[in-house]
Amino acid sequence: MINKIGIMQGRLVPREIKSRLQSFPFAMWKKEIELAKKNKISFIEWTLDYKNFLKNPIISNPEIVKKILNKNKIIVNSITCDFFMQKPFFKNKNNKLIIFKYLKLLIYSCNLLNIKFLVLPLVDKSSIKNAKEEKILINELKNFVRINHLGKIKILFEIDYNPLKIKKFMKNFNKTFGVNYDSGNSSALNFNLTDELTYFNHVYNIHIKDRKLNGRSVRLGTGNLRLDDLILNLKKRRYKGNLILQTYIPRKNKNVLKETLKNYEYLKKVILKKI
Repeated sequence: MINKIGIMQGRLVPREIKSRLQSFPFAMWKKEIELAKKNKISFIEWTLDYKNFLKNPIISNPEIVKKILNKNKIIVNSITCDFFMQKPFFKNKNNKLIIFKYLKLLIYSCNLLNIKFLVLPLVDKSSIKNAKEEKILINELKNFVRINHLGKIKILFEIDYNPLKIKKFMKNFNKTFGVNYDSGNSSALNFNLTDELTYFNHVYNIHIKDRKLNGRSVRLGTGNLRLDDLILNLKKRRYKGNLILQTYIPRKNKNVLKETLKNYEYLKKVILKKI
């Protein structure tokens, strides 16, 4: 399981947009890949924002991205589609054309780079608030998949529904769709892990972070996350997906690399504990 630990992009270099917890590091994305290799981290989850979407190298020049990843022996299995969260089409129909255009462009890059998962955040600004929004989302995404060839790509939902509601929600979809489990969001919402495990047959990717109850992200082991229990149950289930560190970034934006490596070592120690 240790060899499946990766990082969310922007966790080894300082934030370029200090007011945001996460954004694509335009100035330092190549440097971050080199730092990942240096620190023996094999996986990076790419991030894509709505602003400057077309300038993101995974869209504008995926061949160069592929070359740099291969040179450093870094694998990108998943992309967090923050642009989807920033312009949720199921809340504003004026966003629909551009969002699906972007998804089509992204599918091309994913197939070129052998990327398996597109993570669609349904939290915060894109949290589903009512049955109407849910129906629009379900129908439009199913139609998109029907008319566009995704190949081996899966669409994963990171959603703030409670466990029972997630199980019900996933009944609307075929195996092209799945769930991205976020340990920090679950711990902040105080969801019961036993209940959550009932939908883990849909989970293909996991974001690892810790959060205070109803609060912000903190260093692993200092929030409401019961990481030992989570890892124990993942071992029992023989989980084979990635564990992506989407961990706390210091507010002053200093020692970002050092902080992420502390979380990395903490996660490794938990994994190495005997069942």
